[in-house]
Amino acid sequence: MSVLDSSALSRLIESESASADPQAATTIQILHNLQHQHFWTSLQIHDISGSSDGLEVNIKDSPRTLISGIPPHRVYTHPDEQLYMLEKAITEDDLQPERVFVIPTAQGQKWSLRRMAMAFDALASLENTIGNEIDATDATADPDKAEKLGQYYEKKRQAKVTKEWGTRRALLAMTNRDMGGDGTVVYYIVQEGEVKPRQN
Repeated sequence: MSVLDSSALSRLIESESASADPQAATTIQILHNLQHQHFWTSLQIHDISGSSDGLEVNIKDSPRTLISGIPPHRVYTHPDEQLYMLEKAITEDDLQPERVFVIPTAQGQKWSLRRMAMAFDALASLENTIGNEIDATDATADPDKAEKLGQYYEKKRQAKVTKEWGTRRALLAMTNRDMGGDGTVVYYIVQEGEVKPRQN
């Protein structure tokens, strides 16, 4: 491979006709990173550009895409959820994988609370559309474990409504593209609204 040959990622961005659109190129780069570096499956790009609550949104101010996929391991477990799992003797290996949403961004890109709120509004409607229904019936042959898993999933559904196990979450994926950046992607957990401080 000569110095002038482009990388597989560069060829992918060019093949997707995103080379002229920095936001689209960032989305494809992060999707590529999730798939090939972190081994996520069932990856999808969701177009969320357009209007929000009937108001036209300035395209510069609003995020245009979200990525969703299934990571090989859980990304985050709320401490109260973790305690419930310990009490019921449920391990992460017992649980079915869950779809996680990712907000693609690049280092130096400006974010405001309004822009983040728009991303979470879009995420809420996507969660309702895609859903994340879990079938605990075939999770295990052990009837006692199956019952505990059934209780866990029911508790999880209730906790989602009451926000007992935290608010809606996503990963903010930030790629380094400034001044010849190496394309490293860093992931931050972001949560909607205020997060209650924990007392140790």
